[in-house]
Amino acid sequence: MNAKSELSLVLFLIVLTIGSFFVVHDQFAPVPAMPERVAEIFAQQPEVFVLGSRTQTEGCQVNGPLPDPECTPGSVFPDAGLEKICVSGYSKTVRSVSTSLKKKVYAAYGIPYPPPRGSYEADHLIPLAIGGNNDIANLFPESGNTTPGFREKDIVENYLRGEVCDGRVSLKSAQMQIAENWLAVYDKLTPSDISRIKNMFKNSYGSP
Repeated sequence: MNAKSELSLVLFLIVLTIGSFFVVHDQFAPVPAMPERVAEIFAQQPEVFVLGSRTQTEGCQVNGPLPDPECTPGSVFPDAGLEKICVSGYSKTVRSVSTSLKKKVYAAYGIPYPPPRGSYEADHLIPLAIGGNNDIANLFPESGNTTPGFREKDIVENYLRGEVCDGRVSLKSAQMQIAENWLAVYDKLTPSDISRIKNMFKNSYGSP
């Protein structure tokens, strides 16, 4: 091999090494840490997390994008730990809300079923994606006519699932915050945060 060929080979190896570094670096780029303004919400939570009981079955009232806590306090699968919820596609394997159950949910809130398209969505208060179950105590008609509404709640759900599965928030803390007031998290997210969350979790976790 002449000197020119040796030089070409060396240059090729240098370029290949540099290219490989950037590919690996990009692949394992760390997920940005939770903004301090959001972390403060979880720092204020009580140490003991206990979901309320469903004490009302009719005359329920939605409060904008929030449910009636007496009718929809939230409910979870007791065995839904990180080893289950952090597996891609988990929500699809446990989603089970029949039409008859949806009718009961809407009836409890005094809303005709089926509602006009886009007006309400039978939603899990604590999403399946972070361990919520399909019990009526975890379901409510969430308004699509308010902003924030069910579309914005999806952003918070995907965001918290990512935080839980990355180990920055405990599963119980995320469940508690969603059950009490998911808006508290959404209100702390900036437009750039929201854009980043949409891009990061568009294909990662699927529907919450």
